[in-house]
Amino acid sequence: MTAAPLVALGDVHVAFGRRVALDGVSLTVSESEIVTIIGPNGAGKTTLLRVALGLQRADAGRIERRGGLRVGYLPQRLAIDETLPLTVRRFLGLVPKARRDVGAALAETGAAHTLDLPVQTLSGGETQRVLLARALLREPELLVLDEPAQGVDIAGQAELFALIRRLRDQHGCGVLLVSHDLHLVMAATDRVVCLNHHVCCSGRPEAVSRDPAYRALFGAAIEGFALYAHAHDHRHDMAGEVEHHG
Repeated sequence: MTAAPLVALGDVHVAFGRRVALDGVSLTVSESEIVTIIGPNGAGKTTLLRVALGLQRADAGRIERRGGLRVGYLPQRLAIDETLPLTVRRFLGLVPKARRDVGAALAETGAAHTLDLPVQTLSGGETQRVLLARALLREPELLVLDEPAQGVDIAGQAELFALIRRLRDQHGCGVLLVSHDLHLVMAATDRVVCLNHHVCCSGRPEAVSRDPAYRALFGAAIEGFALYAHAHDHRHDMAGEVEHHG
């Protein structure tokens, strides 16, 4: 018997006044599946995540979440007061109902060395890995990641998406993410949903990349981009440089 999806949205509609954010959008995320939402700015991607999480009420449609679903969420923005003396250890210690050790979660995301550093001193790549560790603390069945590679250089992005796949493989969690990094995302996901207030196209990355709706939506932005396949025979440091081992 096939397990029910972790999250299922059916024909969801959301409007803010006269501005339609989502129009008849349907989406499912299952265990051990990575689903990536792509689309232009203002297409309703973050709104869709918020509806899936129960943070945004839909005006119409069906939203179902597995009972007792544990969710780890990496938001697009997290404002921290620059004057607040806050170490990574203390920041992660604020997570309610944590089921994992902070140090172990940081080690899993490659950020163990940041444990006693002030949050404000972290690089873009370190910040995203710390936030990913934060999302793992509750041993989530579903990871929801809104632009997880923002502020990270191109080499670091490739490693970050590879890390997300490894976490999925190790924990068997579903992953729902939003990204603008089209060529990298195509190689890092199981299913792509191309969104522009409605679902323009969806399916396996290689199929979506050939879909006329996808090409019409992104136009010149995808010219010259092939499906990106990252060779995982090496690792990158926090600056995105290849680590060399003697």
